Amino acid sequence: MAETVEALVDGGKASAGPPLGPALGPLGVNIMQVINTINDKTKQFEGMKVPVKVIVDPKTKAFEIEVGTPPVASLIMNELGVEKGSGSAGTHKIGSITVDQAIKIANMKTGALLGKDLKHRTKEIIGTCVSLGVNVEGKKPREIQKLIDAGEFDDKFT
Repeated sequence: MAETVEALVDGGKASAGPPLGPALGPLGVNIMQVINTINDKTKQFEGMKVPVKVIVDPKTKAFEIEVGTPPVASLIMNELGVEKGSGSAGTHKIGSITVDQAIKIANMKTGALLGKDLKHRTKEIIGTCVSLGVNVEGKKPREIQKLIDAGEFDDKFT
């Protein structure tokens, strides 16, 4: 039966130290080969924590790596180039993203979001902006969601 190791690693910077090394050692796989594969698969998420799952077949020592995507909040903060969200989202704003950036994040998270199409998934991303203290197109996120409902950005969703 396959053994599974799950860990949260820095995108493109996984190492043989904890949490991966000690968990993979007893399974008898080539740890550096696993680490290099993880780093190749996560380099686009550099600077963010990425969930990875390493599935090892103990008989053949073959491994498979599944890479999750960072949380939506991390992707938004990465777009803004900030370390953390606003401590008081209602009054203090940390920046503003564009609808195009929200669409880009929605496309990255396609499998993990509930929205039935790109328009609804983008509204989910913009909803996360509310709690982070991030404006969209310089306006409050809820205003942008209403404009999306009104069809103002429909040309971007085709």
